[in-house]
Amino acid sequence: MYSSSLTAWRSARDRGELAGLAPKKRGPKTQMPDPRDRELAAKDREIARLSARAERAEALIEVQKKLSEILGIRLPESDDKP
Repeated sequence: MYSSSLTAWRSARDRGELAGLAPKKRGPKTQMPDPRDRELAAKDREIARLSARAERAEALIEVQKKLSEILGIRLPESDDKP
């Protein structure tokens, strides 16, 4: 190893030419979460909540229909039937 090589390396380092030799952070690179992903997750949770609510409402309607049949109460026909 020559002193001239050390001098050349030190001057190159000071000029920033040896930036590739600088220590780097190890591990996977962190990524900022995309705000659209958060919005999609919130929409999915809302859809699941509303779907569960609709299923409960439909089950309640079925129970009411069966109860009216048992008690002999005639319900008005709905416009939903095709």
